[in-house]
Amino acid sequence: MKTVKKQILEVSETIINQNGYLLIDAVFRGDAQNLIIELFVDNKEGVNTNDCAKISREIISQIEEQDIINSKYRLDVSSPGVERPLLFLDQYHKHVNRKFSVEFLEDENLTRKEGVLKNIENSSLLFEFDKSEYLINWNDIKTAKVLISF
Repeated sequence: MKTVKKQILEVSETIINQNGYLLIDAVFRGDAQNLIIELFVDNKEGVNTNDCAKISREIISQIEEQDIINSKYRLDVSSPGVERPLLFLDQYHKHVNRKFSVEFLEDENLTRKEGVLKNIENSSLLFEFDKSEYLINWNDIKTAKVLISF
């Protein structure tokens, strides 16, 4: 028999994908009598509150219809927030011309640099670090975070 968490993830991921988003992370907190489910979604264009609300309603509908949770629970659907590292290539598109902190493999060595994402070409990202351009294959990026500028 499938666990409640696995059932929720299957239902959620299906609905999130059908709505054109990616499931970035899922956090389960609380206990069996008061479960808190936090789902973080993203896509190329970004996340808006109307889409989060729509996704949330659809997931709750399926949880109720399939009788997955038999106790009190809360479901929160939101964007992952800028403080979280980017995990999927599609997350980078909305951040062109923004400053990043990037750790990537360069000649089999882990390199960390800060610079601006200039362009995305297929699965490669063009960054400008210290007035030099680097074309980095997305698979070589270990962590990437958008840096907030004020």
